[in-house]
Amino acid sequence: MHARSALQALSRRPSAFLRSSWPWRSLAYLLASVPHAALAMAVVFTAYSLGGAAACAAGLLVVAVLGLPVAAFERVRMRLVDPLPTPRRWRGWHGLRARLADQATWRDYGFALLVLVGLWAIDLGVISLAGSLPLILLTAPLQPSAGVLLGLPIAVVGLVLLPLTAYPIAAWAGARAMITRAVLAPRDAEIIRSRARLVDSYEGERRRIERDLHDGTQQRLVALTMKLGLARLDLPAGSPAAAQVAQAHEEAKQTLAELRELIRGVHPKVLTDRGLPAAVQDVAGRSPIPANVDVALPGRLPVPVEVTAYYVVSEALANVAKHSGATRCLVRARVRGGTLVVEVSDDGAGGADPEAGSGLAGLADRVAVVDGVMRLSSPPGGPTSVRVEVPL
Repeated sequence: MHARSALQALSRRPSAFLRSSWPWRSLAYLLASVPHAALAMAVVFTAYSLGGAAACAAGLLVVAVLGLPVAAFERVRMRLVDPLPTPRRWRGWHGLRARLADQATWRDYGFALLVLVGLWAIDLGVISLAGSLPLILLTAPLQPSAGVLLGLPIAVVGLVLLPLTAYPIAAWAGARAMITRAVLAPRDAEIIRSRARLVDSYEGERRRIERDLHDGTQQRLVALTMKLGLARLDLPAGSPAAAQVAQAHEEAKQTLAELRELIRGVHPKVLTDRGLPAAVQDVAGRSPIPANVDVALPGRLPVPVEVTAYYVVSEALANVAKHSGATRCLVRARVRGGTLVVEVSDDGAGGADPEAGSGLAGLADRVAVVDGVMRLSSPPGGPTSVRVEVPL
């Protein structure tokens, strides 16, 4: 199972966990407290040099000036161990008066104070405590009292214990990220999980509708079309009844074609059977705007990733046809560093706005459910590029 956070990674097999990037990401997450430690030490130095009153004033000034940026930094660094999206509230100092009336702003300040006062010490302390014993054992051959013969076996023990330091580091990093999210984004995690449950429910219902249409309604229409064709053969050519049956036969065939197109839109069978490259070729081939496809993937991807990427391409090509005025477009897809990158670009007039009801806002929400990111570049005059990155 693909781990979505450091805490989830801890439940994997030791070999899988230690080979993954989570131990290193957890270590980097905790080491990011070094700037906080530097600020705290500066306040302590001020207290030692100028006295307690000056230290209190300096501490309050640091929190007042750097509180919101520190909270924003905490949100950014949290992605190392908990990539679940969280809103970026820091937008500079503009509109500060309005933000001061927001309860979330005071949570930011309070958490920044907690980080600067003590959390940084716990972060660095966990690293020190976890790594101190293996490092001491590793340096045993360098100690004159131990000697080389006795020190080498001790160093081997230290080398064996060194990978185990990843567990307390990842455990505290994951727990600290949970604390950070609980304070800085108390409702966002549940909202995103609820949205993920809704998408999963939608996918299940969509597959049920597809199955019912394919196995029920479509089969009855096929049988009706065949019966009308046989009845048409039995009637005298040129008779009024033959003309009416012929018209009904053509309408039944047209209805069957529309139903098959509807089933394909609900969930294309080519995506299930042949994967994302073939499905993208199929939807690009039906686009009224000529679309070049450049999709090179190492193999089949997880089902949620393929479905999301397919609907990204479908919605983007639909927007190109409806709004862009483009003459051609390009669809590219690659896997880079464990992330699927899909880009749809066109040579249209640009000026696409997610707030204008073009479907881009809903597309961004769908991408966010699978921990993905959507970026839109559409300056007036064009070109327009929709880039989506979905972790595998």
